[in-house]
Amino acid sequence: MSNQDFEYRVLKILEQCPNLTQRQLAEELGVSLGKTHYLIKSLIDIGWIKLDNFQRSNNKLGYAYLLTPQGIKEKAAITTRFLIRKQLEYNKLHEEIASLQEEVRLQKKID
Repeated sequence: MSNQDFEYRVLKILEQCPNLTQRQLAEELGVSLGKTHYLIKSLIDIGWIKLDNFQRSNNKLGYAYLLTPQGIKEKAAITTRFLIRKQLEYNKLHEEIASLQEEVRLQKKID
């Protein structure tokens, strides 16, 4: 999976669940905690997300990852590119399946 795919997934997950810990996010992404930390840090550094403190309960501070306006804009752009790429992959796969089906059909005629 490319870094852009991970960026998209991180933005999508954090938009829906901003209170996840990095460990929980790592589990969602299926990557190491170190990779998740790197992704979060890079998204904060480029200004797509920001870290916000909030009160969890009884004087315990928690954090929420909030998409910035730039992050929301970039998520939309990444989503568009992701969709285009997946549609191309789908079309190629569809063509390959049709070709294989034709090959099987022709093989059955020979047998």
